[in-house]
Amino acid sequence: MIMGLTGGIASGKSTVSAMLVDKGARLVDADVIAREIMLPGSPVLAAVVQQFGEDILLPDGTLNRARLGERVFHDPEARQKLNDLTHPAIRSEIKKRMYSLEQEDAQGLIIVDIPLLYESHLDTLFQEIVVVYIPREMQLTRLMERNSLTLAQAEGRLKAQMDIERKRSMATYAIDNSRDLAHTGQQVADLWDRLGLS
Repeated sequence: MIMGLTGGIASGKSTVSAMLVDKGARLVDADVIAREIMLPGSPVLAAVVQQFGEDILLPDGTLNRARLGERVFHDPEARQKLNDLTHPAIRSEIKKRMYSLEQEDAQGLIIVDIPLLYESHLDTLFQEIVVVYIPREMQLTRLMERNSLTLAQAEGRLKAQMDIERKRSMATYAIDNSRDLAHTGQQVADLWDRLGLS
């Protein structure tokens, strides 16, 4: 069984995916893939540098994520150009990995963690989707604390994503991560049971 997992920025997707992995699920992490396709020497990184300039690279030739992020977060046109360069490669690698894992074990659970699952129209790959949910105000607070951002910067990042309430309404399952880890863990256990996994 393959399920998509998403949520809003700073909602705790990694926490929930780690809990599912602890129970025996296997994970395909879109963030890991996104980093891998931007490693020095990759054709995707070369195309991104051509589009945005050499100054998005650090002296060692790796991507300066903070600089690229600042450039695209507040500019929808630039963000779309970046997505057009990166998303096809990410999508292709996600599909390759999840179908490979499914061939290894069709009975187990494969979780595909994609932060921008709905925004990237990758929801069509999955029959069932789990959204990790926290209220928007909590998202802002956690994001400001985690990334040392101002309120304006954090709001800019939230505006670049689909609203968390809309994601929750579109999902098959929602896991509320607004309380403690025990509360989240109980919901993960309940989901595991609902899916009939042993």
